[in-house]
Amino acid sequence: MDEKPGLQISNRTPLLDTVNVPADLRKLPESDLKQVADELRAELIDAVSLTGGHFGAGLGVVELTVALHYIFETPHDRLIWDVGHQAYPHKILTGRRDRIRSIRQGGGLSGFTKRSESEYDPFGAAHSSTSISAGLGMAVARDFKGEKRDVIAVIGDGAMSAGMAYEAMNNAGSMDSRLIVILNDNDMSIAPPVGALSAHLSRVLSSKSFMSLRQIGGEVARHLPKRLEHMARRAEELARSFVTGGTLFEELGFYYVGPIDGHNMDHLLPVLKNIRDRADSGPVLVHVVTEKGHGYLSAEQSDDKWHSVAKFDVVTGAQAKSSSKAPSYTSVFAKSLIKEAEKDDRIIAITAAMPSGTGLNLFEERFPKRTFDVGIAEQHAVTFAAGLAAEGMKPFAAIYSTFLQRAFDQVVHDVAIQKLPVRFAIDRAGLVGADGQTHAGSFDVTYLGCLPGFVIMAAADEAELVHMVATCAAIDDGPSAVRFPRGDGVGVAMPEIGLQLEIGKGRIVREGTSIALVNLGGRLAECLKAAQDLGAYGLSTTVADARFAKPIDTDLISRMAREHEVVITIEENSIGGFGTQVLHHLAMTGQLDNGLKIRTMMLPDVFLEHDSPNAQYDTAGLTARHIVATALAALGRDIAEQPARA
Repeated sequence: MDEKPGLQISNRTPLLDTVNVPADLRKLPESDLKQVADELRAELIDAVSLTGGHFGAGLGVVELTVALHYIFETPHDRLIWDVGHQAYPHKILTGRRDRIRSIRQGGGLSGFTKRSESEYDPFGAAHSSTSISAGLGMAVARDFKGEKRDVIAVIGDGAMSAGMAYEAMNNAGSMDSRLIVILNDNDMSIAPPVGALSAHLSRVLSSKSFMSLRQIGGEVARHLPKRLEHMARRAEELARSFVTGGTLFEELGFYYVGPIDGHNMDHLLPVLKNIRDRADSGPVLVHVVTEKGHGYLSAEQSDDKWHSVAKFDVVTGAQAKSSSKAPSYTSVFAKSLIKEAEKDDRIIAITAAMPSGTGLNLFEERFPKRTFDVGIAEQHAVTFAAGLAAEGMKPFAAIYSTFLQRAFDQVVHDVAIQKLPVRFAIDRAGLVGADGQTHAGSFDVTYLGCLPGFVIMAAADEAELVHMVATCAAIDDGPSAVRFPRGDGVGVAMPEIGLQLEIGKGRIVREGTSIALVNLGGRLAECLKAAQDLGAYGLSTTVADARFAKPIDTDLISRMAREHEVVITIEENSIGGFGTQVLHHLAMTGQLDNGLKIRTMMLPDVFLEHDSPNAQYDTAGLTARHIVATALAALGRDIAEQPARA
């Protein structure tokens, strides 16, 4: 076989080296595909060991990825990966292998599917459970345009726990649009339920002859009396369900095939061919069973199957560890909540399929009966918490900022309007580095700050977070939220116990006379550095930590405006957040009428690309250097001016 331009044949991956795009893969005989999959898995392991990133899910779909691109004419046929964190093998096969070691790095490949990155990514995904809805939309668009192509949505069993997936299936099942859904089930055993008998039955049930026979049977049944027609249909459905277990999907209107072994090409290929070649329309669900972490022992033996990893040693499986001596914000939250729960047995912890990501795995070890993982169901999580609060419990809903967006309607109607004291622990506030724009907590101060009665806090450091958890626990007359960054704290001394903060009151961290920096959240250390740097220009600087995004400390803000020539607000949030609240207060009280120089620094009005957190904040203009430049510009000075001598 001729080599592709730019590709070199290696001893380690000789077949994979001949595949630049799926069209190359489809030139190979079926007998070569197992070797291609083995080489693809080796390439994935090597690449992620150098970069870190999502790992276990990708290992689990290597064979499925090869089979799908071999059977279907991608990119003409649309292949949609739900969530997208399992799409690394897909990226390697679709012209991006030469960049795979740039994944999640600045200027490199996204860790998720992304429309602007490749024509093989027809739909961008990073939040789960969207693939069936998007796929159905594409299928209906195809039908309107009179085109001929298949649409395939690959969705995991975890993502199927979200209501959106069932909403989409219910809609698809009531229509006649041709749609293929691959249920990637890595939560059940491959054997014995997915052995030779199941594979044989799946081939039969997906074959043209059986599907045609079923259609003929349907036509015959339609001419029978209604009672006999119903009995005939039920008998056929029950017979199929007895051997396949697809009753639920059949009831939703899908033709169910499976379960089949997702690591066995001899099982996958004939079923996918049959599904591709069927003449009828309507939705089909193929139930494929895989093992997360498959093919790499350290991942297979891990409880979380190595969902996301740091750089690691391929031989030993040892992952690189952070050199920071400060605790992570997530662990500080969890330990603080445990201390509060030890004092109050009404405290309940809720997570939406992110127990380790939110630190609630630690809470669960201490209070297993007071911890609830509701699955990928943020809407349910919020209203579930509202129900608990309505009965006098103290629920803490620990949900990433970017995931809480999915439950905004429930936050408004089920929590805020009813003034129920649900406590929201909002992890991953601000920019999140390698996970990029889809996971950045950029909007929560804005979308919660517009709701009446909300108390919103932002932790400037890990010690503040301890006090804010205690404050949330004490608020019983309405909803509250505390937001905190991803990653490690700044290394401050930690309090033994959390103290209740006075609602709506900030603190002065450093006193000055000329410039006032009013910080909200995790940029406090940068503000202190900026204040020191401004001193070199002869500018005395006050640094205040607002603590509360709502209600804001109006006394503190008014004092800053009254006693300083320049006031600058700094926050890790979009427009419409803390700075907007401050400007509104100053405008409505006439404090902008006498020439006060005020500037609001926030995240820019763009979706920032993935990069290291430091690089992202530099791009966002929220570092000490940018704060200094903003202060000088407000005074008509340039940062290039010679600083005053000490």
